[in-house]
Amino acid sequence: MDRDLIDGVRRFNRTVTQRIGALDDAFLARDRPLGQARVLWEIGVAGLDVRELRERLDLDSGYLSRLLRGLEQDGLVRVEPSDADRRVRTARLTDAGVAERATLDRLSDDAAASILGPLSGGQRRRLVAAMAEVERLLTASAVEVAPCAPERPAARFCLRAYFAELAERFDGGFDPELSSSAADAEMTPPSGVLLVAALHGEPVGCGALKFRGGAPAEVKRMWVAPPARGLGLGRRLLAELEAHAAAQGVRTLRLETNRALAEAVGLYRAAGYREVAPFNDERYADHWFEKHLAAPRTLG
Repeated sequence: MDRDLIDGVRRFNRTVTQRIGALDDAFLARDRPLGQARVLWEIGVAGLDVRELRERLDLDSGYLSRLLRGLEQDGLVRVEPSDADRRVRTARLTDAGVAERATLDRLSDDAAASILGPLSGGQRRRLVAAMAEVERLLTASAVEVAPCAPERPAARFCLRAYFAELAERFDGGFDPELSSSAADAEMTPPSGVLLVAALHGEPVGCGALKFRGGAPAEVKRMWVAPPARGLGLGRRLLAELEAHAAAQGVRTLRLETNRALAEAVGLYRAAGYREVAPFNDERYADHWFEKHLAAPRTLG
């Protein structure tokens, strides 16, 4: 990794933590650190399962337990079994916790205004736009992509959402039984692989490969959840599938797509896929693409 890039990230982190008051023991002049304040805000007035809270904030379970105990001792939070499942613990705000959260909201607004106040109108717009871009990129960097067995709940969620979106967007709907196959066995090693992308523990995208012996491999089931679009996740999934294919000795990848998926067509073209003559009888396809992969680099 480029040393200048590493130094730039560290310099930014130091500036932000100091400017927002993250270094203070009493965040926003309240009698608690930033960690407790953020947990209090994240629980919200409706409450939140502790597991979801941990995944949302990417916190170690032991550290989160200590934060929650501190908030319980202050009378701001209670942790109790969920109404839906007694095995699940749910954190809820007490009346005092709701009031404290409202105070934190007001003080946070004041802190944001104090950052913007010394700037001109143009500088404020530039800062907020830059913050939005940083937020987008930090979110993108938090996405994890890994192989997943097709029968796992995360994979099933993605595939159901993928089929539902195609049924909505295609003229005449979509029936996976009438499409070229990508059955569970075909997306399971050694026959293939299914990648699932997750953000804070929630599935937000998928992509699969079907290996075909000495023939070109096929890219299947490319999907990104609407809230995760704009993060470059489609390109990342495609690149990871290409890396998996190259590692298996695949030199040519093929895929097909429908004209209704204009963003997918643009992605494939931008990623170096060239349109070719139809290579199968996929009834839902309007475009067929192919890409030749470079052999993986070896050390030595």
